Amino acid sequence: MNDRREHWQAAEQLALVLTEGGLQRMAARTLGVFLFTDQESVTAGEIAERLEASAGAVSGAVKSLLTVGLIERLPAPGSRREHYRLRDDAWATLFTSQNTVIQTMLQAARAGIDSTEAGDPAHRRLTQMRDFYEFLLGELPALLQRWHQRQQRS
Repeated sequence: MNDRREHWQAAEQLALVLTEGGLQRMAARTLGVFLFTDQESVTAGEIAERLEASAGAVSGAVKSLLTVGLIERLPAPGSRREHYRLRDDAWATLFTSQNTVIQTMLQAARAGIDSTEAGDPAHRRLTQMRDFYEFLLGELPALLQRWHQRQQRS
């Protein structure tokens, strides 16, 4: 990994901002590694070394970033270690149906609706939650299409 001091200070500063925005600290620091590395891919061990963090903490952060679609596993022929990289479409994927968090929220809302009566305040709130996520997923394709068109012009 590149050890340019200012480079990694910027990564840590970004991680602080992301943490203030609600991302878990280790996931934010791990995302910083993916954003600032000059390598095509990194292993969990390399991330742990760069961040001076435990393997367990890095493993949880990697799982979290995989879940929301920001990073992806890469095949690494000849290597026994898992290799990861920031997805080319990371930011768009974060807001699509590929994001398992959005799908989980939608499923939870539907399950809650099924377990409550129509007049129940919980039923109303859960219906609103479901409707929001369905609306979001319905609107995203057009938004993402505009994004991809903009990226192609750049």
